[in-house]
Parts: sequence; C-alpha cells; structure tokens
Amino acid sequence: VSLCKTLINLALEGLSYYHTYDRLFLGLSIAMGFVGWTTYVILVIIKTHTNLTKTVQTNNKESTVLFYSSAFVGMIIVFFLLIQTCPWTYYVYCLLPVPVWYAVVRELPVIQDLATNLMSLHIGQSIGFLLVCTLGIEILVFSFFYRSTLTIGLLVFAGWPVITQLWVQAKTTALIWTLLCVLLAIFPLMPVVGREPNIPLVIATGLLTFLISCFSLSSLCKSENKYRNNEDLKVRFYQMLSIALSTYVVSSTHDSLKNKQGLPVLNQTISWMTLVSSSVLPLLSPTFLFQRLFSILLSLMSTYLLLSTGYEALFPLVLSGLMFVWINMEQEALQHYGLSFKPKLAVFNFAYATDITQFRQLHLDDIRRSFFFVFFIVTAFFGTGNIASVNSFDPASVYCFLTVFSPFMMGGLLVLKVVIPFVLVSCAFEAVQVTTQLSSKSLFLIVLVISDIMALHFFFLVKDYGSWLDIGTSISHYVLVMSLTIFMMLMNGLAQLLTAKRLELPRRTKHHST
Repeated sequence: VSLCKTLINLALEGLSYYHTYDRLFLGLSIAMGFVGWTTYVILVIIKTHTNLTKTVQTNNKESTVLFYSSAFVGMIIVFFLLIQTCPWTYYVYCLLPVPVWYAVVRELPVIQDLATNLMSLHIGQSIGFLLVCTLGIEILVFSFFYRSTLTIGLLVFAGWPVITQLWVQAKTTALIWTLLCVLLAIFPLMPVVGREPNIPLVIATGLLTFLISCFSLSSLCKSENKYRNNEDLKVRFYQMLSIALSTYVVSSTHDSLKNKQGLPVLNQTISWMTLVSSSVLPLLSPTFLFQRLFSILLSLMSTYLLLSTGYEALFPLVLSGLMFVWINMEQEALQHYGLSFKPKLAVFNFAYATDITQFRQLHLDDIRRSFFFVFFIVTAFFGTGNIASVNSFDPASVYCFLTVFSPFMMGGLLVLKVVIPFVLVSCAFEAVQVTTQLSSKSLFLIVLVISDIMALHFFFLVKDYGSWLDIGTSISHYVLVMSLTIFMMLMNGLAQLLTAKRLELPRRTKHHST
C-alpha cells in the first residue's frame, strides 16, 4: 500500500512538472511585456503631456544600431524556440516584448530627463508618493477579493479635504463630500444584492428621488436663466413622471405577484416604455453641466428602480450625489494649486467644451483624478455585489419586465443594471475632464497605466489548482482587469454622447393671418 501511495505521489508530481515545465519561462516573458508596455505608456505621457522633458533631436545612427540590435535579439529568440520545436504561441509570448522594449529604449533621452528631474526632488517626497501609489493600487486589487476594502478607500477619500487643506476654502462642499463618502462606504459592508429583498426600501428611494427632482424643478423655475425655455421644463416634468410611474410599478408588481395574480400588462408596458425613453430623454435636456447630469441621473434612475429589489436602489442616488460634489471639489483643487481660474459650473456648457483646443499640461494632481475615476468604477461594480452575485442573480430583479424565463432577455436586463452606475461615473469623469481643461487622451493614458499594473498583479494570482470556483474566480479577475481599459473607453464614448449631444425636437410655428 505504501509503495502504491508513493507511486501515486510521484505520478502526480511528474504530471505537474510536465504541465508547468515552461511556466516560469513564459511567465517572465509575459511579465516583461507588461512592464515594457507600462513603461512605454508612462514615457509617452511624460513626453507629450508634461513639461518635464526637453525636445531632443533623434540620432539616426543610434536608432539604426538600436534597430539591428533588437532584430538580432529577436533572431536569437526564434532560433532558441526552433531548437525546442515550441508551438507558435510561444513565439508570440517571447517575441512581443522585443518591439515593446525597443520602443522604450528609443526614448532614452526622455528617461534621462525624467531621472534628472527626479534627482532634484526631495527623496522623502518621492518615496512617499510611490508608497501612496502602491497602497492605492493594492486597495483596488484587494477590493476584488474583499468588498470591504472599498470601505477603507472611501473613508480615506472622506479625509482627503482635510489632508490637502481644501476644507479651508470650501467648508460646505468638503463637509458634504465627507458625509457622502461615509454614506457610500456603507454599501460594500452590506450583503450582496438579491439575498435580502426589501421592496419598501426601493419604494422609499423612488419617493426620495421624486422629492429631489421636485426641488430641482422648482429651483429651475425660479432661476432667471435666459437660456431656459418651456421645452426644457417639459422634459424635466416627463422625467419626474417616469420616476413616479417606476415607483408605482415596483409597488404594484410586488403586490400582484405576492397575491399570485401575475405581472399586470399595464405595468409591463410602462416598464418597457420607461426603459426605451430613458435613453432618449437626456438628449432632449439642456447641455448645461448640472442640468444635463441631473437629467441623465433621473432617466437612468427610473430604469434602475424597476430592476431593484433591495438596498441597491439607493446606491446610484448616493453615488451620483458624490459625483456631483466631486466635480465641485476638483474645481476647488484647481484653484487651490493655482492651475487655472475657477469657472462657473452653473453656466458651463458641454456642447462648447469640445471646442477647447488649448488643453493644459498634466500635473501631479491629475494622477489622483485618474485614480479616483478607476476607484469609483470599481466601486460601481463591487459596491452592491461581486462576480458570484452577477453569475447567480436573483430573477426577481426583472419581474417588472417579464416573469417568463428568458435567459437572453434576463441577461440583457442584468447587464443594463450593472452598467448604469458605470455610466453615472463616466459622465461625472467627463465633466471633470472638460471643466479642468484636460484632454481625455492624457487622463486615459494614466488610467491605462493603473489598469496594466493591476492586470500584472492579477496575472500572478491566476490559479490552476484548488476548487473550480477558485480557478474560475482568479481567471475572471484577470480577464476583468484586462478588459477594464477597453470598457472604460467605451463608457467614455457613451458619456460624451450623453453629455454633449442634444436632439432638437421640431417646433410648431405660429401662422399669423394677414
């Protein structure tokens, strides 16, 4: 028996050795590709979007030598792989770092200028900055495993105005920011969506949203805005009506299903009409910053209420409130660091923001802005659930739309529910970009660096042992972070569409009799 156990253990070790023979080699190749690509993006940011480097003329002789050296390294790698008769995928993994590092080494003058600037800085400040960046990225990584980590990050965000002395010049805004950060920090501590339905809380959220919209409408009517017209008030009224109808449908559908009477046809019709109109009504509203953002919130909130079953209904409302305050806080930060004059956000127009051609250069504080965006995107996903809760969602979320099992329709509605908080954060980030006079390209390059560092982290956390759940979760985390940049670019394009574009309805002309 002991010999059989020894044989089994040796067989398992041999099988593991056979399957993982090239793991270290391939892992180092992929890691070198990641590090090279991240380094190249950082150099592009420094070269094109900062004032840290001087314009240097390229030396054709050095470039030629560098090119042939890279080609020689590539030939050696190909020869090494041919000897071992490796599969074609090995060539991709091993040759990809060569052109990437060739592009990095070509920017050697930029690296030298950057090193010179770093040497002039105080070493304590440099180490402190690196530690803060590392801690921030680690919080993002840990939030994929433990949702409560987001609570720690939000509590740190709550103290940001105090740490940077911003509260001195904007006490009220800083206080609201702190309160909303603390309020949003509660959500990651709560159980994932679907475990504890709470329809009365959904109804209360709908009523609260309706009251906020009433207050906003009264303020809009009282304001002496020369750009306001009756059509804008009609759009706002329709959105308020949509919120009220969504609240009624949620309550009525729940009571009907509880009494075994099925989904009323009227409720189903209202739900689908609300879903369709929610993508059109924001485009009919004025393109002034807060008016358009509030219009987007009301339209998306009416759909989100129909898809909610518990406390998650409050999540977009609190998140949007924090996003509104974030826009104001960034203006205070600009003024605090003396980067630009503080514009009047009340009259800021998205439609004319795209005409800005003179963008300012990046500042160290813009790294924080990009990190805030990535953190809020992660919070939008993990604030009310996790990957497991998405895979095993509660069908009660779609009962306002259909009760007959339809996996594709239900999956589409679930994806829409997950995407709505992302859209709210992306629209707020678009507002931050245009009001701080930054190009989306420069900020998204910083976002790309953050997501690549996270992806490299998750690459080393991928498991091929343990339960199927552990293996699948580790792969899901890696794929999710790898696709994060592409997803955020799509969200940015959608945010630009929702904020800057406006549909003009044909107006009736009055005919005067002669």
